[in-house]
Amino acid sequence: MICFCAGRFQWLRIWQNPGELSSPGLTDMATRALLYRRPHEPSTLLIKHGSQIFAIRIRRHRRARRYTLRIHPTDREAILTMPPRGAIAEAKDFAQLHGGWIAARLGRLPKAAPFLPGTSLPLRGVPHRIVHRNGERGTVWTETRDSGDKILCVAGAIEHLDRRVHDYLKREARRDLQRAAEVYSQELGVRVKRLSIRDQSSRWGSCTSAGSLSFSWRLILAPSFVLDYLAAHEVAHLVEMNHSPRFWRVVARICPSAERAKKWLDTCGNDLHRYGIEN
Repeated sequence: MICFCAGRFQWLRIWQNPGELSSPGLTDMATRALLYRRPHEPSTLLIKHGSQIFAIRIRRHRRARRYTLRIHPTDREAILTMPPRGAIAEAKDFAQLHGGWIAARLGRLPKAAPFLPGTSLPLRGVPHRIVHRNGERGTVWTETRDSGDKILCVAGAIEHLDRRVHDYLKREARRDLQRAAEVYSQELGVRVKRLSIRDQSSRWGSCTSAGSLSFSWRLILAPSFVLDYLAAHEVAHLVEMNHSPRFWRVVARICPSAERAKKWLDTCGNDLHRYGIEN
């Protein structure tokens, strides 16, 4: 949103006296935009822990009540969320205080596995080694060698290999999830209006009351029973938009492998975020 003002706008005065924002002409949306915006505010903070220096990405959230830290598994960085009126100095002190936690969590991230020739990735939980087929027609396909080893063949120029593997995995994830969601929605008598595939880092799937489902494409790297469980989980939300005992009974009724899948995600789920990213 862009706000136009004839004179110089008193950002500091408005921020310190938000009641003045009730003046005529300012909508609620404009009020929030003015309240949370910080001109010339840095997007990252640098903190030192031992001999290491970490760049901490900062973000304000209108519902935040305290400072919190989390590790983004694919961007491989720490993110600090702060309240709307939080101070940058306080945010830096908070991050510095938890420098040991940041260093430990980043150090425990699994080794990145970029999509390159020779990389092994688990397609539907089965290891497939990427093989570049520069002189062949097509895009991406799978083969089984005489030895029984599975390979993922990628045609075309080497500079397009990463994008082609990403696109292939997203297509396969959409196909499997669409098929599973249709089965579970018919069983429950509900309708899925839209299904989207994203690279979500904080959740494997989501559901809206309007019937839109969203999933992480990385589920195609998990065993099939895990992907099926996530499809059942989100479709079940179209019956119960909560995580009540009734919701879990619905999930258990349509997906007998739910407990097994949840244990797999708790143990191995974080490993899926290392594929397709740079070191």
